Amino acid sequence: MNTNEASAGVLYLCATPIGNLEDMTFRAVRMLGEVDLIAAEDTRHTRKLLTHYDIHTPLTSYHEHNKLEKGPELVAELLNGKSIACVSDAGLPGICDPGSHLAELCIAEGIQVSPLPGANAGLSALICSGQDTTEFSFIGFLPKTSRKVAELLERIRSYQGTLIFYEAPHHLKNTLSQLVKVLGPERQATACRELTKKFEEFRRSTLQELLDYYSVNEPRGEFVIIVSGADEAGEGGNSEETAQSPEEMVARLEGQGYSRKEAMRETAKRLGMSRRDVYQLLLKYKSNYIHGGNSIV
Repeated sequence: MNTNEASAGVLYLCATPIGNLEDMTFRAVRMLGEVDLIAAEDTRHTRKLLTHYDIHTPLTSYHEHNKLEKGPELVAELLNGKSIACVSDAGLPGICDPGSHLAELCIAEGIQVSPLPGANAGLSALICSGQDTTEFSFIGFLPKTSRKVAELLERIRSYQGTLIFYEAPHHLKNTLSQLVKVLGPERQATACRELTKKFEEFRRSTLQELLDYYSVNEPRGEFVIIVSGADEAGEGGNSEETAQSPEEMVARLEGQGYSRKEAMRETAKRLGMSRRDVYQLLLKYKSNYIHGGNSIV
């Protein structure tokens, strides 16, 4: 056992309800009352949970914007023998929130990190989605920039397991549009919203049908999107990548937000060609197109 582990407190990563306040375990309620401090993503939100269960443990704020300063302070408290529970606004801390950063700091210092399991939106949606549960990948929220979104979706496009995405209502239509564009309109998908709440809903369809539906029905509530994996050809209903010419692939990547240079580099990598060969083919394609009476400029 590490020396620090013997003398330090314990960091508990405590799951909290994703909607219904009754989805707390007996152990989690007890431990939240026994620890010395609770580090919460939003203290106002967590205080409602503590009030519901008559828990009076002191709260401190720990979130994405103060984690670099607050994390070391919490580690110091743990090294002094205090035990701390880290909670997010909903579900398991460390999934799409700074709880993972605090856990890393504690592990580096030899402090024990222990889970208090419970509700999780991604897995709750998956088991009710009707999609395959034998192999899956948690993607979470898409990146903020269009370039990184394109890179991520291209990377997972041929993954044959089920995909799990998180999305807020005001971004849902744009995200569905991106998924249709890269993964294909016929991919089976389930939009899961307001899990465990009064208006819980599972809409099982294709990506295109979901986009069409939410284009005329304003999305409400937090969403988990479960998308089926690619078929055995690796394209989920699209043509095989290897069947595309370099010119077609460059054009498709540019349409997804890549610059011309980035699209050429990515095409060369996927097709096992040199970037110079891709460039020469594009020049030849452009020349033939212009001489044929058209222009791609």
